[in-house]
Amino acid sequence: MNRTPLIIRSVVALSIALLSPASTRAQAPKEYIAAEAGDPGRAKPNYPVPYGPTTVAAITEVLNRIHAYLDANTPARVINKQTGAEITDFSKPDTNAIVERGHFSITAYEWGVTYSGMLLAAENTGDARFKDYVAMRMKFIVDKAPYFRALGDSGVKLENNQLRQVLRPGALDDSGSMCAAMIKAQRAGLVDARPIIGNWMNYISTKQFRLADGTLARKRPMQDSLWLDDLYMSVPALAQMGKLIGDRKYYDDAVKQITQFSSRMFNNDLGIYLHGWIAGMEVHPEFHWARANGWALMAMTELLEVLPEDHPGRAGVLAQFRLHARGLQALQAHNGLWHQLLDRNDSYLETSASAIYAFCLARGINRGWIDALAYGPTVQLAWNGVATKVNAQGEVEGTCVGTGMGFDPAFYYYRPQSARAAHGYGPVLLAGAEMIALTKSGRAVINDGAVQFGHQPTNTESAK
Repeated sequence: MNRTPLIIRSVVALSIALLSPASTRAQAPKEYIAAEAGDPGRAKPNYPVPYGPTTVAAITEVLNRIHAYLDANTPARVINKQTGAEITDFSKPDTNAIVERGHFSITAYEWGVTYSGMLLAAENTGDARFKDYVAMRMKFIVDKAPYFRALGDSGVKLENNQLRQVLRPGALDDSGSMCAAMIKAQRAGLVDARPIIGNWMNYISTKQFRLADGTLARKRPMQDSLWLDDLYMSVPALAQMGKLIGDRKYYDDAVKQITQFSSRMFNNDLGIYLHGWIAGMEVHPEFHWARANGWALMAMTELLEVLPEDHPGRAGVLAQFRLHARGLQALQAHNGLWHQLLDRNDSYLETSASAIYAFCLARGINRGWIDALAYGPTVQLAWNGVATKVNAQGEVEGTCVGTGMGFDPAFYYYRPQSARAAHGYGPVLLAGAEMIALTKSGRAVINDGAVQFGHQPTNTESAK
C-alpha cells in the first residue's frame, strides 16, 4: 500500500501544530508569557542585575557599606603577640611587638589599591571619612616604621610583621602598589612619607630583577618569568614618582614596561593579555586570567593620568589602552561581569577584575580617552553587576584569592573565591568613585529600552 499521502498529511499537521501560538508560547520564558498576558506586545525582560542608569546616592551607599566594614576590621595598632594587649609605650623595644592583623593587612599590595580607592572616593563624594581612613593608617605606618626598624636591626625577625615589606621589600608585591598609594597621600598632604617612598622606589628601580632589556621580571616559577601582574606592581609607583619629583626617568621606565610587556604578552587578535611568559619556552601557552588583565589595564590608566601630554611615549600607551579596552568589551558577560579566564565562558564570573575594568573604562570615558557612546553602556552594566556583589555587611563577594602563574586551565578554574580575598575592595571603591563622576555627567539615558550614552535623541520610535 502507498503510504506517501498519509506521511505527507502527518508532517503537515505536525508542522502546523509546532508553529501554532499555543506551541510557541509553551517554549517562551515564563516572564515573557506573563508580560504578554498583561500587556500584549510589551514583554519585559527579566535582567539578572539592575539594568539602566544608576544614581549617585545608590553608588555612595555601596561605598559607605564597604568603608564601614573595612574601618571596623583593619585596625592600626601595635600589640603584644603573646598576650594580645595593646602596646602604647614605644620608648623601649618589645621583642613581642607586632602590628595587629585584622581581616586584611594594612600594608599588603591589595591595600595599596584600597587606599587609592578610598582617596578617590573622598574626592568624588566629598566625604572626609574615606580620606581619614587613609590618613590614620598611613600615619601609623610612617610613625611606627622606625620602632620596628630598630627591632629588626637588633635581631628580631620581622617575617610575620606587617611592616616587614615596608622596611625590607623583597618583591614588587612588597613595594609598588603601596608606594603609589603613599605618594598619592603625600601629594594630598596627608602624610610625610618620603623616607619610606624612597626605600620602595630604590627597590623597584635598582634591586628588582630585570631581563637584559630592562623589563621587570621574576625568577619564579622559572628563570626569566614575566608576570602580567607586575605592570601594576611597578608602573603606578614609577608614574607617581615622576609626578612627585618631576624626574622624567620614572616616566620613561613606566612607558618602557608597558611597551615591553605588551610586545611579549598581548594577543592582538583577541585584544587581551596572557598571564605569564617564560623566556625559555618555545611556545607560550595563553591563559588570559582576568585579574592580571585588570592589573595591566589599571597600570595604563594610572600612567595616563599623570604622564605629560608631550611625553613621546604617551600616544603609544593610549593606543595600547584602547586596544585592550576593545578586547575586553567584547568578552563582557550578560550580567556585566567578566569570566575568570576571559575567553572561556565556562569559567566562573569574577568580581575584582570586573570592578577594575569598570573603573578603568569609566576613567577612560571621563578623560576622553575612549568613546562614551561606544563604552558607556559597557561601563554602566559592569558597575550594576559589581554592585550586586557587595553584601549588606560591606563585604565584596566573588573575588578570586591570590593566584600564581599556571599553564593549565584547571589551575585557574578552581581557584577559590572569597569575601576575605583582599583584592576585591580597592577595585570596587575605585569603580564606584569613578562611576559617581560619570553619573554626574548625566550622559546615561534609556532609549527604546536600552542604555545609551550621549545626548538623548529628540525623535525616537518605539521598538516594533
